Amino acid sequence: MQTPASKTAVDRHYDLVIIGTGSGNSIPGPEFEDQSIAIIEKASFGGTCLNVGCIPTKMYVHTADVALQTAESGRLGLEAEVNSVDWPGMVSRIFENRVDAISAAGEEYRRGPKTPNIDVYDQHAVFVGERTLRTGQGVHPRTISGDRVVVAAGSRPVIPEAIAASGVRYHTNEDIMRLPQLPKSLVVIGGGSIAMEFAHVFDALGTDVTIIARSTLLRNLDQDLHGPFNNLAAERFDIRSGRTPVGAVQTDQGITVRLDDGSTATGEVLLVATGRIPNGDLLGLPAGGIETIGAGRIKVDEYGRSTSAAGVWALGDVSSPYMLKHVANAEMRAVRHNLLNPENMQRMPHDHVPAATFTHPQIATVGMTEAQAREHGHNVTTKVQSYGDVAYGWALEDTTGICKLVADKDTGKLVGAHYMGPQASTLIQQMITVLAFDLDVRQFAANQYWIHPALPEVTENALLGLTFNQPDHNNSPDHLTS
Repeated sequence: MQTPASKTAVDRHYDLVIIGTGSGNSIPGPEFEDQSIAIIEKASFGGTCLNVGCIPTKMYVHTADVALQTAESGRLGLEAEVNSVDWPGMVSRIFENRVDAISAAGEEYRRGPKTPNIDVYDQHAVFVGERTLRTGQGVHPRTISGDRVVVAAGSRPVIPEAIAASGVRYHTNEDIMRLPQLPKSLVVIGGGSIAMEFAHVFDALGTDVTIIARSTLLRNLDQDLHGPFNNLAAERFDIRSGRTPVGAVQTDQGITVRLDDGSTATGEVLLVATGRIPNGDLLGLPAGGIETIGAGRIKVDEYGRSTSAAGVWALGDVSSPYMLKHVANAEMRAVRHNLLNPENMQRMPHDHVPAATFTHPQIATVGMTEAQAREHGHNVTTKVQSYGDVAYGWALEDTTGICKLVADKDTGKLVGAHYMGPQASTLIQQMITVLAFDLDVRQFAANQYWIHPALPEVTENALLGLTFNQPDHNNSPDHLTS
């Protein structure tokens, strides 16, 4: 390609420009050593997942899990309690000793002698022409261009107008984990995964938690998980379901949120967790000829290419229908392959996308819910298997965990799997494999060993509980029995 035609003076032209250092930072490897590359990152290296998302939140979640298990250990015949919570020590352990050091090392590597073909720009990027961007290095503004541009600029929290306009001090996932002290009370606005993970963390560590949700909690769950989860959450939190904030004021007690029914909710700290929006609207996309879906989601084809701007690619939250780190990583691998192999491109990997919510009880899902399977015309068979019906469930004294499988009676194919309980995000991996490799589940349970008495037996029993119109005679076991 030639340098893009533009009336804007360009300081330097590159073979490849990458905006964002989350998954986008993994693109340049040895295969790109002969290319000149610019990486643009205005914030911390590593993106949302490393700095303010998946990784630090799960470090807090694990601590919360231990605290809650300790508080509930009486059912195992133990007398134990959490005597104190060193919140500042947690912040230091998680960020100073781990996350911040990793982020700094990532930036140092890209700026250092081991990647001499890469230049780092640390100012906000805005398109000012075709594959041409205004950014900067330190205090020095720079305009750069590229033969190809990969936009991996992520997303940011959505803030309800009533809260944004109120002037009160609110927090999001981007700063709630670095509070100087553990608050005595917390109001959470939102009922999705982020809201439920933080509600679990703070409640388990001793904070009184109030949740304001415009409908129900985790409303997209399969019906057999949705009701039980909401009932369990109601035992821990003060939940204001079906309510919308209409304003907020700062008081001596903290933040008081006014709701649409005239009631209020007050907490020392306010957390807004009402979803995320792609960052495309901050990048001047129209100037680059880049088409969007809505305000900020870049429209891409099946290979990750912009549908309107030649040489522009996008991946992750800024373009993907799935705002999940493992999806962004998978998209990155596809885009990297396509940049290197334009005559043999791979499609974006959006089949059988799993998700997990690391709250309590833990949730993991993949594929269709039962309702969705019926809507798609499947002749449905389901099995809901309780953790408490298998031996390891007895060891846990678990009374609420369930595994629900959804399959097609006629084909023997799994169409969905849903777990709620300990190790849900780990247990579901076998069912992700089943879907990814299009395996027939009519003999899947009997054709392999299941270590006894490990927790995966809950999956084995759920599989054995499914009913099919015909057995798979071509896959009959002759040496293994359950």
